[in-house]
Amino acid sequence: MANRYSHGGDEHIFVEVDEAMSLDAFFKSIAITNAVREAKIDGVTEICPANASFQIKFDPDRIKPDDMLAELKQLEAAADKAESTMKTRIVEMPVYYKDPWTHETLMRFRERHQDPNGTDLEYAARINGYATVDDFIAAHSGAPWFVSMVGFVAGLPFLYQTVGRDKQIQVPKYVRPRTDTPKQTVGYGGCFSCVYSVRGAGGYQMFGITPMPIYDPTQQQPHLRDFLVFFSPGDLVKFAPIDRETYDGILGEVEARRWMPRVAELTFSLDAFNADHDAYNAKMLEALYAN
Repeated sequence: MANRYSHGGDEHIFVEVDEAMSLDAFFKSIAITNAVREAKIDGVTEICPANASFQIKFDPDRIKPDDMLAELKQLEAAADKAESTMKTRIVEMPVYYKDPWTHETLMRFRERHQDPNGTDLEYAARINGYATVDDFIAAHSGAPWFVSMVGFVAGLPFLYQTVGRDKQIQVPKYVRPRTDTPKQTVGYGGCFSCVYSVRGAGGYQMFGITPMPIYDPTQQQPHLRDFLVFFSPGDLVKFAPIDRETYDGILGEVEARRWMPRVAELTFSLDAFNADHDAYNAKMLEALYAN
């Protein structure tokens, strides 16, 4: 898997790790961008990891584009030999699937959808071969998800599920984007889940809503006092289905600024995961719910 390098004028280098998304490509992207950060290359001003690629912004008055390219290729060679492990954390995110707010919104925009006669969940379940919406929700919430990048709007995580390629859920985006999406909607497009950090436009399918804030520019929430954005690439997320009563209870705690998510530290091994997906996912969930 050789990287493809492209210059973006004199200030950017875009690096495509692979044409298809995979955990192997994601790990390589994260390994190189972490190495760039640790190397403290003079002139680098911004590092932007993505799902299976990354971009580096630099000051050409401090480092020439060809010299920056040479530095990245050296780091690629080192990343290829590095052990595929990552110190990270796994976070439980409560999700109210089939909630009334995303349902009201999606019904307002059915003319922009592939299936105007159903809901987003019904459509996703059907095209992925699940007999019922509940079966689909069980698959969506069953295995953890990697945060592969953060962007689009402030704090929005893109997530890729830790299952084999044959079990990956795939759902297209809306035919035409909506002009409205509720804050903290759990969405889906392509092979990625996401969580909309703020209310606004969007084209991903809407499956539910979380009471967990993931972006707080005021930094008043206890879990966001260190930084206004909660997620970083490499974090793991376990969606936990909840009902309306539980949603309202958590939301009350959030509004009182008393709520904290369940979080556990762990070291993720890509080799161990690839050897047995189900067993490794069970191990991660044991770590999350150990206390």
